[in-house]
Amino acid sequence: MEASITQEKPPTSIVARVLAPLALVAVLVALIAVLSSGLSDEGKRGDGERRQQVEKKANDEPKVATYVVEPGDTVTSISEKTGVSIEAIEQLNPDLDPQTLTSGQEIKLR
Repeated sequence: MEASITQEKPPTSIVARVLAPLALVAVLVALIAVLSSGLSDEGKRGDGERRQQVEKKANDEPKVATYVVEPGDTVTSISEKTGVSIEAIEQLNPDLDPQTLTSGQEIKLR
């Protein structure tokens, strides 16, 4: 008779079976938290830089003679971005209808 060789499996503890998936979940949660905080920091830096540029332009004469309308722009937002008063924009652009600004439209600033 031939003797069959059987290998016994080492006993797997329940602690190892529970901790392995929990460790994986913990790593994934930490990764998501790090990525999301990094993305939100970039957005904050971008807003601050934009505010500084708007403030700088508000104090100085506009750097450019025209402005190209972007989606969502209003005459008020263009005035804030460029530092040119609403009245000046309206005087320089007598044909401008504030209610029908279209993306890509060019507006005179000086």
